[in-house]
Amino acid sequence: MELTLNRKTRTQVSTIGELNIDGKFECFILEDRDRGLQPTMSLSEINNLKVHGETCIPPGRYEIVISFSDRFNKLLPLLLDVPCFAGIRIHSGNAAKDTEGCLLPGQTKGTDFVGGSRLAFNSLFSKLKAASKTEKVFITIK
Repeated sequence: MELTLNRKTRTQVSTIGELNIDGKFECFILEDRDRGLQPTMSLSEINNLKVHGETCIPPGRYEIVISFSDRFNKLLPLLLDVPCFAGIRIHSGNAAKDTEGCLLPGQTKGTDFVGGSRLAFNSLFSKLKAASKTEKVFITIK
């Protein structure tokens, strides 16, 4: 399964994009602020620009696995091998204060806000769980 996140709106607080699954719109995604991280940067360059808990991850292609989150005490999607980041998950939430680099799905969007996050997450998670049983799941963030 291939997911594509096209980042569309950047503010001083958050980044909001559109998530597609195999080319079809699924939901909006809210992330932390975009600080210009690029996959071509060295790890030290990324670390110098990154503000812990307030920076969206670099664009790139990442594998997603379903694993147990000790923090949330349940199974959640996890992005693997994100440079200079650990524990980047997809989970429900509405604003940048609800994430530390993670991706927050929503059915609606506003300025620095996504709504209907639990419903959007549940729909997305069921698709990711089903696909992960038979194939690898990847997300490309642009």
